[in-house]
Amino acid sequence: MKKVICKQPNSAECFICGRKNDKGLKTEFFETDSAEVVALFTPHRLHQSYPGRLHGGIAASILDETIGRAVQIGQPDIWGVTAELNLKYKKPLPYGQQLKAVGRITRQNRLLFEGEGEIYTPDGQVAVTAKGKYVKMRIGQIADGGDKIDMDWKVHLHIDDPEEIDL
Repeated sequence: MKKVICKQPNSAECFICGRKNDKGLKTEFFETDSAEVVALFTPHRLHQSYPGRLHGGIAASILDETIGRAVQIGQPDIWGVTAELNLKYKKPLPYGQQLKAVGRITRQNRLLFEGEGEIYTPDGQVAVTAKGKYVKMRIGQIADGGDKIDMDWKVHLHIDDPEEIDL
């Protein structure tokens, strides 16, 4: 079990975390006491490739964002912009069930960081792994408009948010 330290913010329209994106995943991200970010998401049949299978590109997107968010642990104004992402697909993932992804930083300096992560099947097996390299940036360097208000960037707390996450 990993103890949840805090919940990270969501935006309005992001495909991965956007609360108002009706085609998105509405993923919620939690920082843990092991300096990792855990993503909880339930893909829909709209996110499939073959029937009953989550599309590999969706798995890549989840891992990209989960690893990229790990830099915000202790640095909430720093964002990770992907420079490289490599994945290994080991097992198929279903849709219609809650899935977990975990990301962590493995190395960093002032300008860059490297990280790794994985997505787990509902029964706890590693289905997809990823390693990535990211450039550290502030939101004004990345987004049009350049501020968190335009993105509706905020934490959305729920009564059923976990205090611990089993991995």
